Amino acid sequence: MNKPIIISSVMLSLFVASAFLPLAAAQSPYSQTGGTGASTLEESLKLAHAKVTEAAANPHTGSGTPVLDANGVVGASIVVGAVFGGIFLAFVVRAKQATKKTY
Repeated sequence: MNKPIIISSVMLSLFVASAFLPLAAAQSPYSQTGGTGASTLEESLKLAHAKVTEAAANPHTGSGTPVLDANGVVGASIVVGAVFGGIFLAFVVRAKQATKKTY
């Protein structure tokens, strides 16, 4: 193989690994292995009970996902559909304008 391709592949893999490293390190306080910042089973159960109690006390709040909001699921689906629909329309118009070549 070409040396530049190998070097660029190694560099790309290092950049990708360094991008995901902070995400992996952010999960360490939630581990149950007894490391720094790890919660015990009792603390986890207490927090889970508090979450259930809070959700039962406020049933009108929902899950927090704005499904019908313009910034939510439906709004994002409309925006994505408009963008990809525009790209599709551009391809269709370009295909109609293209002349067929005979060989």
